[in-house]
Order: sequence, then C-alpha cells, then structure tokens
Amino acid sequence: MNDGAWNTPVSPGDGSRWAAAPNGSGARPHDGAALVAEALRSRREQLAQRWADATPFRAVYVAGRDAAVGAAHRLVDALAEVAGSGRCADPSAPGFGRVRPQLAEMLAERGAAGATAVQLGAEVAELRHALLALVRDHASHEGGDAGDAGDAVVAAMELVGTLRLVAMETVLDRDAGIIARQRQEILDIATPVLRLWDGVLAVPLIGTLDSARSQVMTEALLEGIVEQRAEVAILDITGVPMVDTVVAQHLMRTATAVRLMGATCVLSGIRPQIAQTIAALGIDLGGIRTRSTLADALAWALRHIGEPAGG
Repeated sequence: MNDGAWNTPVSPGDGSRWAAAPNGSGARPHDGAALVAEALRSRREQLAQRWADATPFRAVYVAGRDAAVGAAHRLVDALAEVAGSGRCADPSAPGFGRVRPQLAEMLAERGAAGATAVQLGAEVAELRHALLALVRDHASHEGGDAGDAGDAVVAAMELVGTLRLVAMETVLDRDAGIIARQRQEILDIATPVLRLWDGVLAVPLIGTLDSARSQVMTEALLEGIVEQRAEVAILDITGVPMVDTVVAQHLMRTATAVRLMGATCVLSGIRPQIAQTIAALGIDLGGIRTRSTLADALAWALRHIGEPAGG
C-alpha cells in the first residue's frame, strides 16, 4: 500500500470505474461525472465569477455584474445536478430542465442584439474553457489518478456539449414560436373582414385558400357578423388564382357557417376561367349566390337589405 495515493483502479464488471481507497479501507465508485459534480459544488463561486465575464452573461446582464454572477450561479447549480445524476449527455436530465427558462431569456436578449443561432451556440460552447480548467485543477488536488482526471474531462466536455444542444433547442423553440405568431399575423392580415355598408361585410381573398387560412377567414367573418349584425357576407375571390375542388369545399363550408348565423353569403369575382373550371370539375355551388364582380355583389346586397344601390 502506498502513502495515501489511490491505487490502480479496477472495474467491478458493470461498466463503472472503481478506485481502491488508501489504507486498505475498501473501494468506492468514482467516475468522471461524479468528479465533475464535486468540482462544480466545491468551486461554485470560482466558476460563477469566471462565467460572469463570459459573453453570454456579460452581454445580457449589462446593468450590473452581480446579476451576471447570480445567473452564473444558477447555471453552475443546474449543471452540478446533471453531473451528479450521471446524465451528462442527456438533454432531458432534470438540471437542464431547470435552466431552460434562464437560457431562453439570455438567448432571446442576445438574439435581439443581432446574434445568430450559430453565434449563440458558439458562445455557450466557450464556457467549456473555464469548466475544463476547474475540473483539471480539482482532479489534481483530489489526488486521483490520470484515468480519473481523463474521465472527468470527458464528462465535462459531454456536459457542455449537451448544454449547447439544449441552448440550440431553446433557440429553435423560440424561433418556431415567432414563426408561428408571424404566420398567424400574416393570415389575419391576408383575410381582412371589411365593413362595406351597414349590414354588409366583405372578405377580399388574395392568393391560395388553404385549410388554415380558410379557418381563420371563417372565424373572423362569423365574429364580424355577430359584432356588426350583418345580413350579407361577400366572399370576393378576384385575387384567387385557381379554384379547385378543395378551394370550393372551403368556400362551401364558410357559406354554410354564414347561413347558420342567419346571414346570406355572396361569392363574387368569378372570372370566365374560374367559371369554366368550376363547371368542368362539376363543383356544385348551390346555395351560394354568385356575382362576377365585387361591385355587382355589393349592389345586390344593398337591394337585399333595402338600401338604394345607386347608379
């Protein structure tokens, strides 16, 4: 037996590493992730102070360094939890879940400042330098052998690599949310409900009418009918390049919903090519009044509600 240094590690046969304890006191489990967890907990303040000066923290918490240090503390604690669980390569580990809201806030700030997703990932990856230095130093002071230190470095690299993956997932989730909101805004803008006259509403459609847009249009139109107490709703398809069976079905469903609300639906903007296509496909628009132009549809609507149609 030597004078207190760990003896040559042996394997218990289950894939983990064991190190023989000095003075014949037996053996204990000792792997890289556990050593990383020890380093993070025992040197929490040291690492937090170094990370507070790194770009992800310094660029976000510009109001004061204390806020940056506090955020770094939370990240260190979360990573210590992950390492302690031995799940350094698992993005679903509880510690990562705890830090996702903080990452989302930080990365959103950096994104607003113009940082790209690639830059954000690189900035998170840069945190590994301070962590690796700390882990190496901790391993050397703990008196472990080279194998223990190597395992700890590998675990630390896995930990930061997974943190980067979690950060990128957070960025993508945020971007997906932004895209979804923008898509909804575009749909709302692209399907406006216009009040042409007291009791007369119109929806000028431009472009392709798909299921999502059809639903937005129908919901907005029905709400408008209730709010305006409209008697006539005009669907103007002058700007729709093509009417096929699917588009016709969307229009029919909207017209049916309008009738159920007690209003009359008028379809306008039927060009000769559209009329020929509808006839060739055998599409039945029965139950929907049709007019060739929006002006004709409005004139009919005014007569229907008892208003003078004008010249």
